[in-house]
Amino acid sequence: MSKINLSVNLCNIQLTNPTILASGILGTTKALLKRVAENGAGAVTIKSVSVEPREGHKNPTVITFEAGMLNAVGYSNPGVDAASREFTNLQDVGVPVIASVIGTQKEDFVRVVEGLSTQRFSAIEIPLSCPHTPGFGLLAGQGTPQATFDITSTVRKVTKLPIFVKLSPNIPEICTIAKAAEDAGADAITAVNSMGPGMIINIEAQKPILSFKVGGVTGDALRPIAVRCVYDLYKAIKIPIIGVGGISTGRHAIEMVMAGASAVGIGTGVYSRGIDVFRKVCEEICLWMQENGFDSIKSIVGAAHD
Repeated sequence: MSKINLSVNLCNIQLTNPTILASGILGTTKALLKRVAENGAGAVTIKSVSVEPREGHKNPTVITFEAGMLNAVGYSNPGVDAASREFTNLQDVGVPVIASVIGTQKEDFVRVVEGLSTQRFSAIEIPLSCPHTPGFGLLAGQGTPQATFDITSTVRKVTKLPIFVKLSPNIPEICTIAKAAEDAGADAITAVNSMGPGMIINIEAQKPILSFKVGGVTGDALRPIAVRCVYDLYKAIKIPIIGVGGISTGRHAIEMVMAGASAVGIGTGVYSRGIDVFRKVCEEICLWMQENGFDSIKSIVGAAHD
């Protein structure tokens, strides 16, 4: 396995392997990010930060089902000022740290990016998608090419860090949205966020289980959709893609890379396989590559395309 090269250069950010902790999972403190890094992640993403603190939705906010997970957390976070105080000395984490920034207006994104600018983040991720939170994602019109261009270009003016734009699988023309982000100065596309919204009902209680009633669908149910989105995007844009959605094994990761992803985000997989899922996935990737005659992860990016 030592001969297998899993390193990735993502927008001039050097990763020892292609796995990235997805936003919203364990990214609430620097200590947790460090634990994830120690368990094999090539990079980590903090939980999304807004200008003001957000309480999010009441419990229950997450539920598993046969084919994955449903979640409606509501972007709970302590706000940009507290986040800036928490994520200091990020070099101690040991891997690149990506800041996830949210807002309802483009000015909100600017305020958060500027508020975090004193810390040593490696990139900025902008989730322009969320299927269940009023004021965000498609419900705020951010699913249009023009809105995507406006927000991305506005953030581009206030930071020199690489910008990753995270898109929803619900958008019929995801490639058009991605191209707008690329034209506005995005350095990579993260594909995809959760799909939905979906609902699960407790038939004994005769009401939806989640307090918010509906939530984003992740895990195994999302993976085929995410793979298709990455496959389509690879043909439509020139910037790198971070493939996210239902990845919990090495085979899942390889599938996403073959679709066109340069790196892969892991979220729900942390719940299903434990915090060391990153190390497990990398070991499984190495084993498959050895058995199939590949020595570099870069050599299989986009391999599923004709």
